Amino acid sequence: MILLALLTLAVTPPSTPALGTAEARCRPHETGPALIVEIDGLKDRVGVLRGELYPARDGDFLADDNVLIGQGKTFRRAVVTVPSAGPVSLCLRVPAPGTYALSVVHARDGGHGFSLLHDGIGFASNPRLGHSKPHADQASVVVHEGLTTTHVVMNYRSGLFSFAPIKR
Repeated sequence: MILLALLTLAVTPPSTPALGTAEARCRPHETGPALIVEIDGLKDRVGVLRGELYPARDGDFLADDNVLIGQGKTFRRAVVTVPSAGPVSLCLRVPAPGTYALSVVHARDGGHGFSLLHDGIGFASNPRLGHSKPHADQASVVVHEGLTTTHVVMNYRSGLFSFAPIKR
């Protein structure tokens, strides 16, 4: 399948923007378990970043947040404004140490959706995207008892149907 169809179905399902945000909110001096996501390769310094944590299973990864929460499955979302300068990171508190799948969306217009033409996307472990979304195990991260740090490189549309990091 092409990335266009997959991201349209998988990243932009009907969603409630506030779902999972209270549970994901890191506290001052967070001790964990929590995931610190350091983000590199932004196209520009506008909009918001939306980090979303899912169960590390293909059927649950990028699934509708309403469905996941309704089924009692893990879903966490952190939304931060892209800073005008300096390092970029976000924090997601997790329910327990374990393996999770992670996506990060750079919504350049600050909205809740995903524009295939303008927005960026990245995943834990930085899999090569090409024409399709990664499997959950390719976008997973192991979160330990305390704070776990991971790095995500953003990808933007490159050509007609593929996504890749920005070449500088």
